[in-house]
Amino acid sequence: MRNTLFALAGPALTVLALAGFLAAPASAQLLPPNGNRAVSMGHLHLTVADVDAQRKFWTDFGGKPVKNGMLDLIEFPGIYVMLRKGTPTGGTVGSVVNHVGFYAKDSDAMAAKWAAAGIKAEKGNAAGQYFITTTEGVRIEIQQDKTIAAPLVFSHIHFNFPADQVTEAEAWYSRNFDATPVKMGRYENGILAGGRLTFADVKEAQAPTKGRALDHIGFEVPNLDFEYQLLTLRGLKFDAEPRVVNDGKTKVAFLTDKWGTYIELTEGLAPKN
Repeated sequence: MRNTLFALAGPALTVLALAGFLAAPASAQLLPPNGNRAVSMGHLHLTVADVDAQRKFWTDFGGKPVKNGMLDLIEFPGIYVMLRKGTPTGGTVGSVVNHVGFYAKDSDAMAAKWAAAGIKAEKGNAAGQYFITTTEGVRIEIQQDKTIAAPLVFSHIHFNFPADQVTEAEAWYSRNFDATPVKMGRYENGILAGGRLTFADVKEAQAPTKGRALDHIGFEVPNLDFEYQLLTLRGLKFDAEPRVVNDGKTKVAFLTDKWGTYIELTEGLAPKN
């Protein structure tokens, strides 16, 4: 184990085809992991005033409520949404995570479905693009992709970093979470199983996520103790060390990146089939 840890602490990164990272299954679940260490997208954890109302919103949006032991989850292909009752200090806009994104197979059809459920979707500038803002201020971008198998799948987390720190942020997520660097359009991105991390540039540093409507993002790993040892060897400081929750079904740990993104690492988040 010791030799393996030090080997992985180096800069090597397995580069796979982009199509393999972005492909999404028809069933709603976390995607098979990629990279040397099997890190994948995990969840978005939201702070909401009314849990029942927001569970209805995310269900009407296209998710499926599921349970893993004591954990209530809303399942989408590639990601889970989790809700925690509280009063957020602000929405996503103005924080380091500006918004999150989903692909729709038919954006106009989905917009009509959302309108019928009372969800207002604002049309964007690009074809098939819409934006939705939740009651607490979580901004959601919808882009159309007719090639996906499901009606709606997770696509990305959109970060805003000062322009002179984008390259550093991309390298940080590549090194520590095996996010494969890819240029898509005007933005640098890091690709993980289940979605991508989009690294955009802004003039000023943004507010940390903790306490806001999107409190933290989550990555799923197969062996959290291993990840903790590896990242600690690399000098990362954890806000909370690995611990077992959910009646022993799930293990979690927390850290914060240098730009203020609160991150949860999980092992065993998805319900067992």
